Amino acid sequence: MPSERRGLRTNLRAAKWRPMPYRLNRAFLRLAGPDATSFLNNLVTQDVTRLSQERVLYASLLTPQGKVIADMFLWGGQEEIFIELDPSRAEDVLRRLSMYKLRANVAIENVSSSLSALWDAKGFARAAADPRFPDGALGWRAIGAAFDLEDGSGHLDARRIALGTPDLARDAALEEVFALEALLEELHGVDFQKGCFVGQENVSRMKRRATTRKKFCPVVFEGEPPPYGAAVRAGEAEFGSIRTGLAGRAIALLRLDRARDAIAKGEELRAGDTPIRLDPPDWLILPARDD
Repeated sequence: MPSERRGLRTNLRAAKWRPMPYRLNRAFLRLAGPDATSFLNNLVTQDVTRLSQERVLYASLLTPQGKVIADMFLWGGQEEIFIELDPSRAEDVLRRLSMYKLRANVAIENVSSSLSALWDAKGFARAAADPRFPDGALGWRAIGAAFDLEDGSGHLDARRIALGTPDLARDAALEEVFALEALLEELHGVDFQKGCFVGQENVSRMKRRATTRKKFCPVVFEGEPPPYGAAVRAGEAEFGSIRTGLAGRAIALLRLDRARDAIAKGEELRAGDTPIRLDPPDWLILPARDD
């Protein structure tokens, strides 16, 4: 067992360690072998070599057209890397990685039964800040062999929706959104300075031409959230739809340029029968409006 997992197990059993983190429902793929880093670095959006200096990285695997297959956290480095991702995407990612393997000296396996994802709003032993918000605003994460902890999915959901962060396994269908529509740039999930990765040409073109007009953005309203998938409209014009949400706030996938134009004209946005307002966070890169 790698030293990191041994250390986490020791800490989890230490009676004086408080507070205990939560457990998240996540899957894990393990890449092992001399080519593990170079193999993965040629595929995902993040510079995997940075794992030699950083505990965890946020990344995504894209289609050749630049659409998101799955977002993920990368742990480890050099000859052993753990991919943490949503269970609904694990087998598909495993299949695709195996397809890309060819002659690379790397073994790829699903090790979800032997690892857990740990999370808490505050720092805890051997944890790292969620790399999407390096200041710790989205909590702290670790991986380890701990399975009897309370599920923290609801707590994490409340925090990510408050921040305006999409859950790409729930807020988007497989291959529905392009990388920059998925906020990978804002959330530190793509390295534009690294070498090639699958889908890079399209990602670079969209950034260079500033053509990303559809994006995830939080919306606010009174009461319970509109149903998942409810169309967002101003009059007869449709701009997108509601995704996951809680009382008073939800994540929406919208043509933000058109929605902002409608607002500038004094039109009201509605999701079904619910009046809504855009509430873009300061860090969201907004598309230019049509003049």
